[in-house]
Amino acid sequence: MTAHGTALGDECKMRAVAREIFQHALDESSIERGFARNLHYQRGVLQDGEDRYDLGAYSQVFVLSFGKAAHSSLEALISRIGPSTGATGIVCAPTLPANQLPGFRYFQGGHPMPNHDSLKAAEAILPALRALDEHSLVLYLISGGGSAIVEKPISDSISFDDLVQTYRALVHSGAPIAQINAVRKHLSGLKGGRLAVAASPAHQLSIMISDVPDNALDSLASGPTMPDTSTVAQCYAIVQQYNLLPQLPESVRTLFETRTLQETPKAGDPLFERARWWPILSNATARQAAVERATAQGFTVEVDNSCDDWDYRKAADYLLQRLRELRQSAAPVCLISGGEITVTVDAKPGAGGRNQQFALYCAQRIQSENITVLSAGTDGIDGNSPAAGSVADGGTIARAIQQGLSADNALATFDAYPFFDKLGDTIMTGYTGTNVRDVRLLIAW
Repeated sequence: MTAHGTALGDECKMRAVAREIFQHALDESSIERGFARNLHYQRGVLQDGEDRYDLGAYSQVFVLSFGKAAHSSLEALISRIGPSTGATGIVCAPTLPANQLPGFRYFQGGHPMPNHDSLKAAEAILPALRALDEHSLVLYLISGGGSAIVEKPISDSISFDDLVQTYRALVHSGAPIAQINAVRKHLSGLKGGRLAVAASPAHQLSIMISDVPDNALDSLASGPTMPDTSTVAQCYAIVQQYNLLPQLPESVRTLFETRTLQETPKAGDPLFERARWWPILSNATARQAAVERATAQGFTVEVDNSCDDWDYRKAADYLLQRLRELRQSAAPVCLISGGEITVTVDAKPGAGGRNQQFALYCAQRIQSENITVLSAGTDGIDGNSPAAGSVADGGTIARAIQQGLSADNALATFDAYPFFDKLGDTIMTGYTGTNVRDVRLLIAW
């Protein structure tokens, strides 16, 4: 089915086309395809980009895999290097795998908030890294969610419960992820380069599945293995900007009031001389795959990522205006936007997430127009719902009214999932085992 062969006004078919484009982007963003394209192993030598590592030359190969994609990343690595390397390590993810690899310890960390297994994992990781020497190699497999999935306060003066309370305030503040992670780094015993500090002087390679903006790689999992570009001064400003101080527990609030946060290690620190980083999957992977499939479907394609980390309403208004402008000179047209938008939750939310909130807001603004909008997360989970996202079009609101659904109420209560679920317009992929941020498709014909 091509866009040119689709009957004008056939909303059902255009929703199917949007789903197909997103599914292709999801397929190309899989861990297995990312490893196959970027990581090569032959005759005992692991090559990642321009870096080559003779695994037999190291006294120990230690693998630390954590984040939403921890299990699939580890399986992809071990399937290439095999068990003969004697690699051992620690794995921490939101779930436990059906089968655990020998030589690895497993923890079920929390997300989006740390849990006690997050703390246990951190307490196992730090001494393991500190025991390594200059003849050792650490392979970090880092993916989104790592900020919470493995965590430990930087100081004993901050209790674990206080850290969780602080994270909850940050996550619901409406701040972009880079700002949230800047504060996390300065309160963490692992993040902001501190894992690399613990492992020094070992050789270190970070293989990264990035769910952060392309220009902010040190925000991935709050940058545990990289020099940190954020500063304590920025943290003080972020807390002030979002009026977070009253929401922070006393132990954390005191650090901000007295301005005694500890600074993170920066670029140029000799501790990073033996450390390398390589993002093998990112939002650019998903965007490019979406471009290829939309082009093959006969669309004129444009990419616009300028609304990354914007409020969902501002992002929707901007992208819809851009789409209407593009339609004046080309049809059918597909506007692709990657990255994440923000939603500030003002009350106890219903079931949904930023993608479904975005799609529902768009549905109200494209009534009776030949426009289809899809917004979904590549991890398969949107907020606190079982959906990855949803698809809407010019007939969504009319179909909802026929079924007695109120878009206004669903939007106001952050309860978009039941709304789209009843219409059959949720995107249900299941947990994908990866995360390279969100993809938004806006189609006009």
